[in-house]
Amino acid sequence: MNRAIIDFFREDPPLYEKSSKPFWDDEHISMSMLAAHLDRNHDGASRKLTTIQKSVSWICGYCQDVKNKRLLDLGCGAGIYAELLYDQGFSVTGIDFSKRSVIYAQNHAKETNRKIDYHYQNYLEMNHDHKFDVAILVYCDFGVLSPQDRIILLRKIHHALKKGGILILDVFNTPYLNSFQEIQTVKYEKTGFWSPRPHVVIQKNKFYDRTANTLEQYLVITGDCCEFFNIWNQIYSKTSFAEEIRNQGFEMLDIFDNICGKPFTGLEESMCGVFTKK
Repeated sequence: MNRAIIDFFREDPPLYEKSSKPFWDDEHISMSMLAAHLDRNHDGASRKLTTIQKSVSWICGYCQDVKNKRLLDLGCGAGIYAELLYDQGFSVTGIDFSKRSVIYAQNHAKETNRKIDYHYQNYLEMNHDHKFDVAILVYCDFGVLSPQDRIILLRKIHHALKKGGILILDVFNTPYLNSFQEIQTVKYEKTGFWSPRPHVVIQKNKFYDRTANTLEQYLVITGDCCEFFNIWNQIYSKTSFAEEIRNQGFEMLDIFDNICGKPFTGLEESMCGVFTKK
């Protein structure tokens, strides 16, 4: 444990170093994440419900004639987007690597008589053959993945889409760095997001200038163990965003300031791209 603490402060981790244990599927953290997904009034694991509703309305308007179209919701979480998209007429398949969130989504769909096909799966391992009209990946989850995993995912999506199918995803834009702070904090909690037991959380934020990456690193110390969690993100320019997706067989159709379809200015913290499979 002492060595882990010393290493935490001694040097920054190499780019996209993985966490010491699973994050999305951790027994306690996944419970905290599900609660954050279901908090409709704050931007947490999911965006606020009003923003999600605007996003769904824009996606449906952009796609047009959504009835009987098949949509793949990557990182579907508790199914909030999936349900609203289903209600608008899409046939929806959702994939997420949090077992707790997928079980919640499956149960809620059954309770509300929504025929949504949910899968507990790492979307890097999915295998669908040219069956979807639309794929979405929301809340800047794309940049969380390493460059190698992003290539894998884009190839999987390309294979899953029909010819002419569209991919909608958002990423962090350069202005995001105006609000990102390089900090080091220490906090004691009796119980909280990271652990049900008394613990200390040491947070260290770092910006990797050469590769335009941010890292939020958390060291969680309990009475008998020490775990670290690395939350990475890639910061894009309009050019780098378009180029990365194009390199995997897509063509850019449109770009917006956000996933609600706000016209592009480049001044917002995020940007949303719409791409088509060549």
